[in-house]
Amino acid sequence: MAKILIKNAKAIVTCDGTDQVFRDSDILIDGPQIEAIGKGLSSEGAQVVDAAGKFVYPGLINTHHHFFQTFVRNLITIDYPSLTVMDWIDKIYRIFRIIDNDVIYYSTLTSFADLIKHGCTCAFDHQYCYTTKTGKEPVDRQMEAAKLLGIRYHAGRGGNTLRRCDGSSIPDEMCETSEEFLKDCERLAAAYHDPKPFSMSQIVMAPCQPINCCADTFIDTVPLARQLGLRMHTHLGEGETEGIVARYGKRTLEWCQDIGFIGEDVWYAHCWELLPEEHRVLAEHGTGVSHCPSPAILGGFPILNMKEMQKAGVCISLGCDGSATNDSSNLLDAMRIAYLMQAYYNKERGGSVSAYDILKMATVEGAKTLGRPDLGSLEPGKAADLFLVDTEKLEYAGALHDPKNFLPRVGVTGPVWMTMINGKVVFKDGELQGIDEEKLAAEGEAVCTRVIRNASDAYMPFR
Repeated sequence: MAKILIKNAKAIVTCDGTDQVFRDSDILIDGPQIEAIGKGLSSEGAQVVDAAGKFVYPGLINTHHHFFQTFVRNLITIDYPSLTVMDWIDKIYRIFRIIDNDVIYYSTLTSFADLIKHGCTCAFDHQYCYTTKTGKEPVDRQMEAAKLLGIRYHAGRGGNTLRRCDGSSIPDEMCETSEEFLKDCERLAAAYHDPKPFSMSQIVMAPCQPINCCADTFIDTVPLARQLGLRMHTHLGEGETEGIVARYGKRTLEWCQDIGFIGEDVWYAHCWELLPEEHRVLAEHGTGVSHCPSPAILGGFPILNMKEMQKAGVCISLGCDGSATNDSSNLLDAMRIAYLMQAYYNKERGGSVSAYDILKMATVEGAKTLGRPDLGSLEPGKAADLFLVDTEKLEYAGALHDPKNFLPRVGVTGPVWMTMINGKVVFKDGELQGIDEEKLAAEGEAVCTRVIRNASDAYMPFR
């Protein structure tokens, strides 16, 4: 692979350990990694990218999503803000249970495209939609989509194992046994998990949530994940605590702690129900939290006390969450919303979370969450995952004083100028590289119409 020289960038925001910002500088890239950053770099025969007027940032890292939900966006029949959580679950799962592998593939492509166009270079997805129509193929189809678009993909092999008649909210068509779940995790790890630096695919064991799984699903995940060298993930502290207390006599985090589903190789999504003393438990164990601001606002959930969590030492990253509760796969938008939420929350409490703090959550803290020391910042030896924003636009005039805080504070949420992943340009000047986007979009629309829009059984009662 030829070297690439990103030349004359207006600013390079590294998000490194000293929070360096290079002005009017270059980045030399050799294959998948950054070779050097500085002024006046040269490399004979390198492909030159003219970055005059551009701000350069580390690629964003999404730590929680549900790609399969992408084709239920903007449905007037399922308006999340106007429904209670239980009403939403009752309505949405009637649609989820009819999803097939064509929906999995094209909804994943759609999500990846949205993420890439808005600066995301590494994405984790919590794939728990296994229906009678999909069988065990969803992650395989997602890996196809990731390879086509060239994005780093961490696949969370989710699953639900507690039947509806036994107290979960999951229809029978989406329920597996613990044995099925564990066996498929082993299969996927053998097929796709690459722990080496600059790897493009990894597997995470991610049972959906304790309230919708049998206890042995979580209990048996812990030794298998550690045997295979896989990280673990689940939803926690998002309204299930009362049900878990009724079932096990303890709060969800305590239950996870007792069975070992906690540690530096574990992170949880949401956690807005957690208490201050539970934040300290997370920090003591090195367990991270993926904050998803958009669905928190839409659902009217409590705002995370990020200042308190940071003071306790909790690693906080950012996620878009599923499109059924967000309608977007735009991590720049999530950064903006998270920043505004924290400004509002801390107005009367003193000392907010800075816009730059939010950027680091979406970059270096995301890399730490996923166990990727090779990602998250722009430094020699690290992966060439980055994006550029064209600042020579009228709408940005007068706002270029501070590149570190620029994105969330100014509200830069539109498509970026260029996205590079593993040293390869995958998006530039409004175009995804190497694909026929119009053709794929038409195919995706046709699948959505066939499977979801025309499905009469989507609104039938649960069995």
